[in-house]
Amino acid sequence: MKIYLSRPGVFSAAGKNAEELWKSLLNGDQSGIKRYETFSGSTFFAARIDENALQPSTGRFDMKIIRIEEAALDQIGSIIEKAKSKYGEKRIAVCVGSCDNGTEFSLAGHRKYFENGAFPEDYSIEMQGADYVSTFIAEKYSLKGPACTFSTACSSSAGAIIKAAELIRSGLCDAAVAGGIDIASDTTLDGFASLEAISDRITNPFSKNRSGITLGDGAAFFVLSKEPLDDESPAVTLLGYGESCDAHHMTSPDPSGVGAKKAMEKALSSANIKPEEVDYVNLHGTGTKFNDSMEAKAVDAVFGAYKVKCSTTKPITGHTLGAAGALELAICFAAVTNNALPPQIWDGVFDDEMPKLNFVNKNDNLYQTKICLSNSFAFGGANACLVIKKEE
Repeated sequence: MKIYLSRPGVFSAAGKNAEELWKSLLNGDQSGIKRYETFSGSTFFAARIDENALQPSTGRFDMKIIRIEEAALDQIGSIIEKAKSKYGEKRIAVCVGSCDNGTEFSLAGHRKYFENGAFPEDYSIEMQGADYVSTFIAEKYSLKGPACTFSTACSSSAGAIIKAAELIRSGLCDAAVAGGIDIASDTTLDGFASLEAISDRITNPFSKNRSGITLGDGAAFFVLSKEPLDDESPAVTLLGYGESCDAHHMTSPDPSGVGAKKAMEKALSSANIKPEEVDYVNLHGTGTKFNDSMEAKAVDAVFGAYKVKCSTTKPITGHTLGAAGALELAICFAAVTNNALPPQIWDGVFDDEMPKLNFVNKNDNLYQTKICLSNSFAFGGANACLVIKKEE
């Protein structure tokens, strides 16, 4: 069974819709990344969305993560309604990847608790429920199918999209709203700083001079369905997917890249294609020493002498954590529908200790692009890879 993808609804610091994001990527525009000070007094580069660009949400709890989520969803609202009309509200699932459990309300509520000995009257523990990012979508569009939230760190939304496809193929539903949403909250920034994973400069993935990640806010959502529903975009299918869990370490990937390699191989097998049929790989490419090294080894092992074109887009979007898989799939969607590829934005200094990859150059990015692979590799070795194809 083919699984069709609608055009994505996207909201990020690099663009408030898919078209703006694509323009930023092609131009190498890093203006969405700025330096911020957290509540701890530490300062970090981050791709945070300006709150002035957001409207109050229609949800029961109005917080930044829901405002961003709704801004992305509104871009595909007509397709969601079309799916409802075609299949019925009980036959549409919701699958969301996210790692933030209402930190905005949690921090404010606990601050008041420690000051006054009581939570604010409008505080509810439900605000911190992992389910709310998916429950909100079900409530907003009156969807009655399964509503699930997935939290596997940086592969969360890639996993959510896989589970949405499996729900459709199983016959449990006919369509699904699937994607991810996450924010680079103060808690997240300080947490990653404690792991010594954040770069003191804008991230510089795969360079010998790389020094860590740059975090960011972001959301991206699709409607997945067993028939094409989007009349405004070329037909694009989720051709295949693969997952693995190497469980090497809580926060560090297996340095050999064996888990990443296995996920890519499963994705290609699921898609029934050979490595040389892939036109582009969107790398996970976080800019940390260990991630980039193991991913370069894995890509080299899978694609071998066929030097597939690739790049990481996190130097423009920031690492959007649980939303990264969906956001980067949206970038792959733009690549196949625009016949162009996003360039690698870095200092160009290769690390001789890892295999050289065939990066897309900024002045050489027009290609006949039909099939793309997107990598998402997370804490705990929770790996997920997605393959999409522009249909004839």
